[in-house]
Amino acid sequence: MSFPRSSGILLHPTSLPSPYGIGDFGPAAFEFADFLAAAGQTIWQMLPLGPTGYGDSPYQCFSAFAGNPALISLHRLREQGLLEPSDLEVAPQFSADQVEYEKVDRFKSEALSQAFENAQDVRFRPPLAGSSGSTFEQFKESEKAWLPDYALFRALKNKFHGVAWPKWERELASRQPEALKRARKELAEQIAEQEFLQWIFFEQWNALKAYCHGKNIRVMGDLPIYVAHDSADVWAHPEYFHLDASGNADKIAGVPPDYFSATGQLWGNPIYRWERMAADGYSWWVERFRGAFRTFDLLRVDHFRGFEAYWEVPGGEATAINGRWSKGPGAELFAAVETRLGKLPILAENLGVITPEVEAIRERFGFPGMAILQFAFGTDPQGPDFRPHNYPRNRVAYTGTHDNDTTVGWWTSRPGAGSTRSAEDIKKERDFARAYLNLRRDEDEQVHWAFIRTLMASVADTVIFPLQDVLGAGTEARMNTPGTATGNWRWCFRNGKLTPEIAARLREMVTLYARDRLQPAQD
Repeated sequence: MSFPRSSGILLHPTSLPSPYGIGDFGPAAFEFADFLAAAGQTIWQMLPLGPTGYGDSPYQCFSAFAGNPALISLHRLREQGLLEPSDLEVAPQFSADQVEYEKVDRFKSEALSQAFENAQDVRFRPPLAGSSGSTFEQFKESEKAWLPDYALFRALKNKFHGVAWPKWERELASRQPEALKRARKELAEQIAEQEFLQWIFFEQWNALKAYCHGKNIRVMGDLPIYVAHDSADVWAHPEYFHLDASGNADKIAGVPPDYFSATGQLWGNPIYRWERMAADGYSWWVERFRGAFRTFDLLRVDHFRGFEAYWEVPGGEATAINGRWSKGPGAELFAAVETRLGKLPILAENLGVITPEVEAIRERFGFPGMAILQFAFGTDPQGPDFRPHNYPRNRVAYTGTHDNDTTVGWWTSRPGAGSTRSAEDIKKERDFARAYLNLRRDEDEQVHWAFIRTLMASVADTVIFPLQDVLGAGTEARMNTPGTATGNWRWCFRNGKLTPEIAARLREMVTLYARDRLQPAQD
């Protein structure tokens, strides 16, 4: 299905300013929605909102269905009476520019546990105003397909000091019924806390989403094709994944060598047993999409090409070089989901090695693809397709994504220091971009605005800009460097950066290029 002509901003909530070390669903999120509305933006795109595990990556979550408790607003818990002011006075001094995950996790997990304890005394106060209004018991009933397994998984993970589930006691790792029964009894309070945190997460999220809808802003989520090996999903449904007898992945996901990495990317996620998923009508995927569309209005599906064919690497490999292409479920999966859920408002991430077969699936269901302006001027094989004069209308165009350097960082980069481009490559790329964008040499400091205006003026129905590009931030604000395991997902912006002048400049372009005619968002 086509997206209406519109404009939006990509910002993960963890990057919002916060006195508690990590952005959340508190006041800054509502202020950002106000900024989007003032700037004429009608899409807020986010990364996955699941509970993060390995490397703090939102693409390696403990659950494909649960929310990340780190995004719960302590400010709102205090307003609700679940935290006392004194509970928050012990907050350490946090960086204003980077999420210090270990420090945040220690402080915030203690605060959330305190809120759970306090909730026992007040018998679960009424839901937050503007939320879905479900009681705790109603929430548990509505999410019973995944919540009990997830809560037990997190309680057991804490019991075993965070080690991956295949290293738990064998009877628990293999989900022996009697062992699970004993664990549920032994860890009843810890399980209840995990369920409580999920209820609070979705209550706060629904309040924020409703506020966005009131501002005519749609929320776009992100659905990774794979789930983390160390997740409740794999532990609870091992039959759907290529695992050995000990629960370790014997076939793992990644991508072959490409623009980002000479050795490819080895993600480590277990490969699906697609034939088993097909045998039950892809029910697990239907429920995954159903949950995602309850949470979001629109959905970017990451690594869409992997549904047609995926890069499969034997377990134990150190890089992704020694992999092979294997066939995925193709159109059959999306047909099954569409039959159950109706037309799917999906954006297909069709970057990388894209074949006619991949594009045929995307076109069959009318899913728009992506175009990255940063890749339009260099040696990327998709470069010509990323140049605005070649866009079809059914396209979502970006200045860059969470995996790119910022536009200013890319523009000012030099050979070495992680760049795969030579000095000659950089000069050719920059000269081409300057000519294409009609950018004079004395306007280099405005390159991010030249990128934004070029996309705004294009025929692409939807254009989206990482907030880093709107702010003109450099490489220090890069969100992720593919192929690196640490130091990512940390960027935060400071209070005061979202000025009325920036909002006015964006709104002027939205009006000039007719990106202000979106129908009101619906709850």
